[in-house]
Amino acid sequence: MAITLSTLSSITRSYLSPPTNSPQTYTTSNHLIRSPSANANKIVLTSRSHVRRPVSAAVSSSTGASPSSVETGGLLERVEVFDLNGKSILISDLWKDRKAVVAFARHFGCVLCQKRADMLAAKKDRMDASGVALVLIGPGTVDQARTFSEQRKFKGEVYADPTYASYKALNFVSGITTTFTPGSALKIIEVYMEGYRQDWELSFEKDTRTKGGWQQGGIMVAGPGISNISYIHKDKEAGDDPEVEEILKACCS
Repeated sequence: MAITLSTLSSITRSYLSPPTNSPQTYTTSNHLIRSPSANANKIVLTSRSHVRRPVSAAVSSSTGASPSSVETGGLLERVEVFDLNGKSILISDLWKDRKAVVAFARHFGCVLCQKRADMLAAKKDRMDASGVALVLIGPGTVDQARTFSEQRKFKGEVYADPTYASYKALNFVSGITTTFTPGSALKIIEVYMEGYRQDWELSFEKDTRTKGGWQQGGIMVAGPGISNISYIHKDKEAGDDPEVEEILKACCS
């Protein structure tokens, strides 16, 4: 299908504006001008009884830079997420006794995250054969996580991080300049042409709109072992997906 100006206009209106019959009352202009506070990347976590331990990992980027060492200062060991029943769990327990591919969504209504989830789910058989779990975490509420799981029929596990603690511990980037870029615009056009659509009912929930709308995510391979993080890809912009074979090499080779 050829991409014309009318096609771009239609996709832009669909992505930037909620449907007219949407029950939400937020306006597009409010959504676009809102930006995180200056302290959005800072986090204060209460300490648990265990000792901090640095975590080393291979870091991937869209620029193809060589892997380098990164230390999280043990912050991930104190981060809690919630399963679809609302039960809290230490995020490190997700890979303490197993290896896992852990994807961090921008937010549960994100059209680009739907594509990423499907990309990873399509490789779940290979992960299963290697004894690797597939996990997706999103900044939002348990209800948002449950709706995402049901709508996408996601084959892996889904968890909510309503305080954005894991994103801040991993220092994932956030901001309007990482959300609206030429690269992300092209990616949005691509996924819309494939039939994906932004879920405004989830995207315009208060917690997503005010906190997660500009938040970027990433993908990591971790475990077994709390401090065993062997691979991290940090998105530089919305839709910055690594090659799926790169992930599979890290988790299943």
